[in-house]
Amino acid sequence: MIRKIVTIDEARCDGCGQCIPSCAEGALYLENGKAKLAAEKLCDGLGACLGECPQGAIQVIEREADDFDEAAVAKHLAVQGKPAAHAPPAAPPKLHAVPAPQGGCPGSRTLDFADAPPAAPRRRLALVSDAPVPPPLPAAAGSTALQQWPIQLRLVSPMAPYFQGADLLVAADCVPFAYPEFHRDFLAGRRLVVGCPKLDDLDEQFRKLSAIVCSAGVKSVTVLKMAVPCCNGIAAAAKAAVEAAGREIPLTIETIGLRGERM
Repeated sequence: MIRKIVTIDEARCDGCGQCIPSCAEGALYLENGKAKLAAEKLCDGLGACLGECPQGAIQVIEREADDFDEAAVAKHLAVQGKPAAHAPPAAPPKLHAVPAPQGGCPGSRTLDFADAPPAAPRRRLALVSDAPVPPPLPAAAGSTALQQWPIQLRLVSPMAPYFQGADLLVAADCVPFAYPEFHRDFLAGRRLVVGCPKLDDLDEQFRKLSAIVCSAGVKSVTVLKMAVPCCNGIAAAAKAAVEAAGREIPLTIETIGLRGERM
């Protein structure tokens, strides 16, 4: 079948072995100073190893390959004395397609909030009841620093005017949930794109980031990733995009721990 699977460029591989621990299926090993794929059926094609390779020798491609085999992975790990890998999530149920509104999805419409006044808070309706009135909710600790829409890397247009000469923030999807001061410490004054290096297509992420960086003349790029191996992919895509621009662009990469700490 045609599916995603890793491929290793032996000419670029220096045998450092950093990719091996990141593969939960134990599909990678070293032989004669080069990383090798033990068997096609052991690779899930999700690319957790991509960001661990300092030489960029690993890529995920689509080609004819054996099906991923969870039973074979469990047997392979048992022989190695390693715990079983997490099973991949079940495929979501198929839903009936709903036609998009005329002119495309309204949720993907390009919006620039930079010069727009903040939205007025909605008034809460009072209810007639014999129950005691609860105290008002406390005011929010801060306000949003988001300056544009959309933010998903797959949805943004590289030609959106708000990217022109901007300071670009590239964040892994999980970062805003883990880091409580995301808006104050990172988002303020920057234009945002978010994506998941494990669930999204890394080649597509690189192409979109490269288009933004090269065509919009961004001033700087800041990458926020989580402290998990697969999250290194989004940093690798951003670094490659900056290098492809062919000019000096400050690049900062920060890692957020699973408990919200800056690493």
